[in-house]
Amino acid sequence: MISFSISKTMDTAQGKALLDVACEIRQGELVTIYGESGAGKTTILRALAGLLQPEKGYIVINGHEWLDTAKRINIAPQKRNVGFVFQDYALFPNMTVRGNLEYALRKGQAAKIVDELTEVMELQQLQTRYPGKLSGGQKQRVALARALVRQPTLLLLDEPLSALGSEMRYRLQDHILQAHKHYGLTTILVSHDVPEVFKMSDKVFVLEQGKIIRQGTPQAVFFGAEAKDVFRFMGDILDINKSGEIYSLTVLVYGNIVHVATTEEAVRNLKHGDHVMLSSETFHPLITKM
Repeated sequence: MISFSISKTMDTAQGKALLDVACEIRQGELVTIYGESGAGKTTILRALAGLLQPEKGYIVINGHEWLDTAKRINIAPQKRNVGFVFQDYALFPNMTVRGNLEYALRKGQAAKIVDELTEVMELQQLQTRYPGKLSGGQKQRVALARALVRQPTLLLLDEPLSALGSEMRYRLQDHILQAHKHYGLTTILVSHDVPEVFKMSDKVFVLEQGKIIRQGTPQAVFFGAEAKDVFRFMGDILDINKSGEIYSLTVLVYGNIVHVATTEEAVRNLKHGDHVMLSSETFHPLITKM
């Protein structure tokens, strides 16, 4: 069980804001922290990793106290068994792929985990290359493998796929899920991409202005426990037209253009470029701005 309470003043684009959250995560879960930029998602990960200290709070990992401000306990980052994957990869440019992985080995740790991870992450043919010769997707696979070398108690993923194209993103989501299950990890993912949240998560924490406003399964968080949709798609609005009393939305859904007839009330807060979810209860289409 992972249990933490974090209170930290943040500097945001809108000025000072207070992050004040408390969570419990079961061992082996993959949970997502979802929210807009500046909500405090990355601050939570950095606090868990020991890269910043909350003004008040505690972090207990499987019965071990990593932080307790009241008791003046604050375990150093290098003593926390955490794997952290950043959006910008953070690879050593002067080391080969294999060198990056071997650098992460603990003193005395057998190198066989490096061989295993190069196979799991499909890096066998890239081991002698340097990061400058890798694509974005290849770099991210190396970064993920390096984070797994020490077989972390906690894997932290800070929007690791947001800079990648959709096809590569889907493939790497599969790699992350495979590694999560293969190594029995407890994983916390930061994401603002709803399809990714649905595909990846056992549980979601929705963060808004430093507070958790909803939590639960992706289905319960985004639709409510009683939702029984026949279909559900994500897309971006290309156009909104009116014909008489009927409004028509043109939505780009995974490369396909979909036209949806709807009402004035449904489109009132929508505009060109908005990311929306299309769902249906039998023959009643629903459009939800994400």
